Amino acid sequence: MKKIIEAKNLTKQFGDFTAVDSINFDVQKGEIFGFLGPNGAGKTTTINMLIGMAKVSSGQVFYYDENVTKIMKKAQKLIGVVADESNLYAEMNGFDNLCFCGSLYGMPKIEREQRAKKLLETFGLAEFKNRKFNAYSKGMKRKLTIAAGLMHNPEILFLDEPTTGIDVASGRHIRELIKKLNKRGTTIFLTTHYIEEAERLCNRIAFIKSGKIIKLDSVDNLLISNKEKKKIEISFAEKKFMEEELITELKANFGKLDCKILNQKTIEFSGKNDINIVPLINYLDRKEFNVLEAKVMKPSLEDVFVDVTGIELKMMKKEKEKK
Repeated sequence: MKKIIEAKNLTKQFGDFTAVDSINFDVQKGEIFGFLGPNGAGKTTTINMLIGMAKVSSGQVFYYDENVTKIMKKAQKLIGVVADESNLYAEMNGFDNLCFCGSLYGMPKIEREQRAKKLLETFGLAEFKNRKFNAYSKGMKRKLTIAAGLMHNPEILFLDEPTTGIDVASGRHIRELIKKLNKRGTTIFLTTHYIEEAERLCNRIAFIKSGKIIKLDSVDNLLISNKEKKKIEISFAEKKFMEEELITELKANFGKLDCKILNQKTIEFSGKNDINIVPLINYLDRKEFNVLEAKVMKPSLEDVFVDVTGIELKMMKKEKEKK
């Protein structure tokens, strides 16, 4: 598969602070490439270097094997960008917002009006074309912002947290639109803190932490790499308990297993070998936990992320919600 983007030893420094530390990766034409990591890992800084919004401290950026590090304007026509916060005009309606974006790329009036109408239909916004942007719902705003990034029909679309802060139905619709865009040939560069979203959408994923890429592979290979880890969830009738005390006791009795309390009704046990569930249930029965269910869990991309980065997804989501 042909590379549309390649980053070689890409580095960004702000004074003595290194935000992105000599990273190497490529994005292949026609794929959905996931770029995952916690807040402050270097995701947005990397994107800004790739689209020419931030100067590269050292390293190189290639588009179709051409070094564009110092001449990013040559790549602008290939790029569509959808930031995590919209840059559209609040008092302008949906149709005019899209037409204005088209004019920024030098599209003739007739062409941009036709393109705007087509995108409004594609994104289910045709009936709201005359409504002001600030009167749109959060989900509608995200759709129009993505449509704006597609006005000049770019070959690669950068999507930064496309479903953050919107309702479930709108998020589902946007994921379906991303799949359709990709099937039509648009290459997608996606950042998200929803790991399950990346697992559903992406062909390959790079994990970045503290400015360094620490893992890069296909979703299938990432899951296979974690298949040796066994995991069981045991659910029981609600019982109040001291979490630290219970964890200490579980570790004392089942030292070869990692145990984690997911909530007041569920405990997760994991280990590298097959888990004998009978002693676990007997132990919990003696502790007067009314066991309702015990199930074997398949490895997930979330497990891989936690293993590779050492960061719990709950913490990452809380950090994102604070922004």
